[in-house]
Amino acid sequence: MPAMDQYSTRKYGFLLLPDFTMISVSACVETLRMANRISGDNLYEYELFSLDGSSVAASNGLTLHPISELSQDVNPEAIFVCAGLSLNREWEQKLSKQLRPLARKKVILGGICTGSYLLARIGQLEGYRSTVHWENIREMREEFPDLIISAELFEIDRDRYTCSGGTAPMDMMLTLISRQHGIELATAISEQFIYDRIRGPNDRQRIPLKQRFGNSQPKLIEAVELMESNIEEPMGLDELAQHVGVSRRQLERIFKKHLDCVPTRYYLELRLRRARELLLTTPRSIVDVAFACGFVSPPHFSKCYREFFKIPPRDERNNIGTTKTDF
Repeated sequence: MPAMDQYSTRKYGFLLLPDFTMISVSACVETLRMANRISGDNLYEYELFSLDGSSVAASNGLTLHPISELSQDVNPEAIFVCAGLSLNREWEQKLSKQLRPLARKKVILGGICTGSYLLARIGQLEGYRSTVHWENIREMREEFPDLIISAELFEIDRDRYTCSGGTAPMDMMLTLISRQHGIELATAISEQFIYDRIRGPNDRQRIPLKQRFGNSQPKLIEAVELMESNIEEPMGLDELAQHVGVSRRQLERIFKKHLDCVPTRYYLELRLRRARELLLTTPRSIVDVAFACGFVSPPHFSKCYREFFKIPPRDERNNIGTTKTDF
């Protein structure tokens, strides 16, 4: 693709996959729209695509129109794959068939939210830095140990633009606009959206407990870090307390005061959330997921899962593609 000067209209395409996250796509499109409005020029054009040209419902149940089928005939500067919780392997063959010719034409490929995960699965992130929504970082690293997968808000690495979910795509678009048309325009856009700070690529996705509490609660932070590091073989409460250097009762008081729950409950929720990540984004069996998250038996895991998420793990797995959960 030939180099573009500052005043050329840039064409961006967004490939929507079933259950894509609406907020992430809106953050991209609205930022580009506002750039055109404030500048008074047609700086950006954007088009929505799907794998087959039909309308696609977001995870909130809303559908965007119009939709075009992505084909080799389109010639945007960049195509962003927009996904959500559903990572259906049945899409990969067609996705690869449609994106590989565009990549050969030097079209920039991007991933919004879990779109990065799908780009990795079709071999389009080899040799690039990339990122994905924080809920998927661990399993993506496990599935692709040779890829460079960061926990940053977004990564702009040559002709690969990847971004986490939520409002982070707005920060990536504002960064691109700043590079292409100047920081003044990017700042004016952020002010229109009452966005107090344009976050950079080195900002972290989550606010760690260490950042929330600073140095005021070192025992709490140490205990949570131990829990997160011991999901498959959970530590007992007495063992946790001993490692942290407090009594069991003291540890319970610390958790109750600052996290409004007892340590055992917090630990169980960590393991259940990890199990849900594995169920939704990997093909691992429910039995494997149960043992990987420290449950002594699949029936016990199913009982705990159903009580916490209000749905059995088997139904959760079967509902992939129709789940209405947003990031």
